[in-house]
Amino acid sequence: MLIGPWRMVLRWSAAMSVAVILVVLAVVVDRQGERIDQLSQEAAAARHGTATANAVQDQRLAGLDTRAKGLESRLAALDERSQQAFDPRAVAASALPSVFLVIAGQFSGSAFAIGKPQGGRTRILTAYHVVESVWTKGRTTVRLERGGTAFTAKIEDVSPTHDLALLSINGKVNGIVAARAAPASGEQILVVGAPLGLTETITTGVVSAIRARVGGPGTMIQFDAPLNPGNSGGPVVNTRKEVVGIADAKAKDAEGIGLAVPIQTACKVFDVC
Repeated sequence: MLIGPWRMVLRWSAAMSVAVILVVLAVVVDRQGERIDQLSQEAAAARHGTATANAVQDQRLAGLDTRAKGLESRLAALDERSQQAFDPRAVAASALPSVFLVIAGQFSGSAFAIGKPQGGRTRILTAYHVVESVWTKGRTTVRLERGGTAFTAKIEDVSPTHDLALLSINGKVNGIVAARAAPASGEQILVVGAPLGLTETITTGVVSAIRARVGGPGTMIQFDAPLNPGNSGGPVVNTRKEVVGIADAKAKDAEGIGLAVPIQTACKVFDVC
């Protein structure tokens, strides 16, 4: 019988087939492992490349941010310089619509609207000595003129100590914005008023100093812009078109020494800013 040998052959053949399959599988697994290692290396390289690119991009963005901040600083400096550049025509054009001639009995002076109108009325500041002759007689109204229009103004409050008076009129007139801080010595200013009744008169100068008030509380702004009778009560305006003071007096027997009450004093006394 040959059955036994054939069984042996078949078993050997099956064993060889299994061995071949195992070898093939081992080769495939080994190649798959190599491929996985290659893919892992490629992924790591890609991650490294991405991280490097991100770092470069972050550096570029940081550089751009630094440049942008530098440009912002330069623009702010240029804006500050442009605001400080003195343009008398622009400053005058901004202030003039808010300035009035005051006629109080036999005396005249200047006044200006401050802040925004409230309740259909406009608040106006002037010097107390401009309306003093009317106020001490018990009267509470004075005449204002602006651009050919006359107004009857009510004297709302006075402060002889600070030489200030608060008036009001019916109607809406945009006021000059009050400066938040006192001006510095050397700062350029413009004075608007009606000296000798000459309305819409402009004079220019610089702040000379901030001095203690003689015979009274607080300080005064000294400046060299020309002042004449009738300027009292008018606004002293800075390059930013803000009122820094109320023209008050000039030194006797001297030129170029004018004095103004700081606007912050009026803001505190009358709560109008």
